[in-house]
Amino acid sequence: MGRIPKFRCVDSIPEVTFFKPVGIPYRVLEEVCLSVEEAEAIRLKDLENLEQKECALRMNISRPTFHRILGKARRKLASALLNGKAIRIEGGTFEMKIRRFFCINGHQWDVSFKDMISCPPQLCPTCESPNIMAIQPQRPGVTGKIKKPK
Repeated sequence: MGRIPKFRCVDSIPEVTFFKPVGIPYRVLEEVCLSVEEAEAIRLKDLENLEQKECALRMNISRPTFHRILGKARRKLASALLNGKAIRIEGGTFEMKIRRFFCINGHQWDVSFKDMISCPPQLCPTCESPNIMAIQPQRPGVTGKIKKPK
């Protein structure tokens, strides 16, 4: 029996989560699924050009774990690009860097990843209501309204 996976900290969910090669009909297209934390590893290492140690610190994981995630992500991307497969980004074992909460009385507040791990909120910090919920993360650029619970 393996260990329970540690949640990986990610800044955001990518805005675009599906890529399709031109000229291949969707009905015959194979897909490669890249997890959100694999996409985050690619973003940190290859786009932000950070050292693996810094990437691992930002994701709240060890450097060897980061190296494994990055290697797996790069193999998936290479397979998709060289074999004409679609790329879908979804799922994984991750937690957002900042999680937004709201209470039944309409108050909203942010809780950091570190605080979520050590001491998740039980009460609204403004009115001390125990009726709180996390706001589901949305992709950047996507707007939505949160309905107040009745």
